[in-house]
Amino acid sequence: MDLKNKRILVTGGAGFLGSFVVEQLEKLGARVVVFRSRDFDLTKQERCARVFRYEYDIVIHLAGRVGGIGLNKARPAELFYNNMLMGINVLEASLFANVKKFVLIGTVCSYPKNTPVPFKEEDLWSGYPEETNAPYGIAKKALFEMARAYRQQYGFNAICLLPVNLYGPRDHFEPEKSHVIPALIKKVADAQKNGQDFIEVWGTGNASREFLYVEDAAEAIVLATQHYDKAAPVNIGAGFEITIRELVEKICRIMDFKGNVRWDTTKPDGQPRRCLDVSRAEKEFGFKAKTDFDEGLEKTISWYLNQI
Repeated sequence: MDLKNKRILVTGGAGFLGSFVVEQLEKLGARVVVFRSRDFDLTKQERCARVFRYEYDIVIHLAGRVGGIGLNKARPAELFYNNMLMGINVLEASLFANVKKFVLIGTVCSYPKNTPVPFKEEDLWSGYPEETNAPYGIAKKALFEMARAYRQQYGFNAICLLPVNLYGPRDHFEPEKSHVIPALIKKVADAQKNGQDFIEVWGTGNASREFLYVEDAAEAIVLATQHYDKAAPVNIGAGFEITIRELVEKICRIMDFKGNVRWDTTKPDGQPRRCLDVSRAEKEFGFKAKTDFDEGLEKTISWYLNQI
């Protein structure tokens, strides 16, 4: 699909990932539409319908309520409710607005807790997600099934993408919203600012994660929008894993922090391991992550330090 002059609605287009997706779409000549959540609450069907008074060729659904382990533990009901309703309303409205293609962005949190590594798309339904983020992950996974059902019954061209943990400039560094990389960067920066000789980190440090630089994720979404039209979900990742302990050491080294790390083992690690099989994305639409992890971390740290 040639995206030039296509009218594309990007829900969540003003957010962390969404802003990079919008930039890449505009470079290809697309006419991108972004609405702010303060103006159009997508959890309300009548307000969502107002967004669809206009015609769109494509909808990329990125809007969501998301956060780290702390938010997932504190507000599981809100995360389930908001993500389910947003997805249901936007999918339904897109169908009746005759949208030609719908791109649904899910989450690695939908995978079962003990999925064999690397995670393959076929394993998505083989068990229950890790408990701390299950409500969020299940909500997103349910929307995948809704998209599949709409394809089956109505012939609606909805595709589903499963990105791994993202990081990069413009990320959320607020304690309630932040994921592990921005949370760690902020902890180190705060310790340096306040003259502390230690930082405190949740868990044991033994859990592993895979991280994808946000601009690479945006490129994958745009490539899938252009070239992928199948029902099967597709992993979006970098294809490597690193333990949280190794990640902390790397961030401390880059930020030249020589203090101690105190592990709060009373706090959860979350899912034991996360690493995706990313072969389907490369095969189906030619996506392969480009950004070296250390380079991406340095860019993220530099961006944050310039904001404070």
